[in-house]
Amino acid sequence: MDLKTSYMGMELKNPLVASASPLSKSIDNLRKLEDAGIAAVVMYSLFEEQLTYEKYELDHYLTEGTESFAESLSYFPHPSEFTVGPEEYLEHIYRAKKAVGVPIIGSLNAHSDGGWVTYAKQIQDAGADALELNIYFLATDPSISSLQVENVYIDTLKAIKQNVSIPVAIKIGPYFSSMANMAKRLDEAGANALVLFNRFYQPDIDLENLAVDPKVLYSTPQAMRLPLRWVAILYGKIKASLAATSGIHSSDDVIKMVMSGANVTMLCSVLLRNGIGTTSDILAGIERWMSEHEYVSIKQMQGSMSQKSCVNPEGFERANYMKALNNFKKIV
Repeated sequence: MDLKTSYMGMELKNPLVASASPLSKSIDNLRKLEDAGIAAVVMYSLFEEQLTYEKYELDHYLTEGTESFAESLSYFPHPSEFTVGPEEYLEHIYRAKKAVGVPIIGSLNAHSDGGWVTYAKQIQDAGADALELNIYFLATDPSISSLQVENVYIDTLKAIKQNVSIPVAIKIGPYFSSMANMAKRLDEAGANALVLFNRFYQPDIDLENLAVDPKVLYSTPQAMRLPLRWVAILYGKIKASLAATSGIHSSDDVIKMVMSGANVTMLCSVLLRNGIGTTSDILAGIERWMSEHEYVSIKQMQGSMSQKSCVNPEGFERANYMKALNNFKKIV
């Protein structure tokens, strides 16, 4: 049975990729991920703020004018929390490449096209096989238009592509007024892959301490519905590879994503919650399902349930929307 897939021009032994997470900070964990069957690893992210701001300059601009409102101080991390600098990150990638045989994908978390893009080249020089650009840009200024927001993504991607020759994936959120057009623009700007979708940080408030609680919640299987839909829509319409992320917890989830058109599926919450060994269980489940349903390869399966063959995808969406509502009425 052939589980191989292609992602950004790289041939992977299966469609399971470890998403950016604290697991990749340990060389021992990287070895365990490889032993469990993971096909590639996205390293934890290096943040733009770690590259462009000096410690005290960052502290000055983040806290200026907040002394009158004590609660507001909790909205910003103290600069001392940025504990890993670029040199340590580059060294870790170099060591990771020496330790494991699976592709290592560097990760930059950014929101502008500043001079920091030179670090993309250094990540490449450290041995990374590819780069994932994780755009985290929340437009809170009402004067910023949707086109300006989109151009931040396009300009950042273009700046990175000018600095590296390795493949570049861009991880984005779903909050564009025309997601299909945005995918096309990123594809035309040179993205080798789209990672769908970024789970943006959603803050909570600690009422006892009057502080912002930056608690990160694990994804649930229900979260896969949104990337599943857009992978199916975009498959065959762009040249870039498609990586599905959010809510992938089982072999069934992986199979659904691949059938929708995903080249790879990203695992994170399931590994953090259930352990690295879950990778082996997911792979076994994929092989079992393929054998039972007489599939001989992942490539045979890929895109078989996408909208590529649908003449009128908009009508297809409307029809299923009405069907869903009618079924709901029957239940109640």
